[in-house]
Amino acid sequence: MSPVLPVIDPRIAEIAPGFRALSISVAAAPITNPEVAADELRNACKSVCAGSPQWGEPHLVAWAETFRRFGAKPQRPPCSVDALRKRVARDGNLPSIDPVVDLYNAISIKFAIPVGGENYAAYVGAPRLTIADGTELFDTIKEGAPANESPEKGEVIWRDDLGVTCRRWNWRQGVRTRLDATAEQMWFILESLPEMPLEALQAAGSALISGLQQMMPGAKIDQQLVEVDH
Repeated sequence: MSPVLPVIDPRIAEIAPGFRALSISVAAAPITNPEVAADELRNACKSVCAGSPQWGEPHLVAWAETFRRFGAKPQRPPCSVDALRKRVARDGNLPSIDPVVDLYNAISIKFAIPVGGENYAAYVGAPRLTIADGTELFDTIKEGAPANESPEKGEVIWRDDLGVTCRRWNWRQGVRTRLDATAEQMWFILESLPEMPLEALQAAGSALISGLQQMMPGAKIDQQLVEVDH
């Protein structure tokens, strides 16, 4: 699997100055140690309940302000990691979904960073972070049945050549590219703003890669830093 190099629309710099992300591409191997994800998720929930990390709250506040800049009310919908951390604060834990999803959710809440996980084999063309014109299609589920909807004009979206893969930047993933442990090509995007130190972003990427390598020995993994201003 070649490294995934997402395309960042230059207009994103006006909405999120200093935005940077880690793009992690994975040619998966069979999962032989699924308990790694359970351990990471359990420890991450404890970390959230203890108030870590110190810069986490400023980072979430910055994401809320970023959502306001493109017209989204940050409490409806909230940034993905904000919603997850609030659930942990309320319940003390997160339910298990799937080993791969559990692992990247653990990294997300531990480091207070939005993390997206995608089945890259379902992509058509490169991932693009851009601003919607309102005509794009987003595949979802409504009342238990497959359905399509469109983002609002001006909304920040992730998309490929076929349609929207994630609405409102990192709020809700589409069905087509949804990731689980059966995927052979995985792509993760860890998204940060300047309130998160660069070394913390790098630590989050290292933690995800370490967890994946422990869980699926033999996986081939590549990491790329993506910056909006470059």
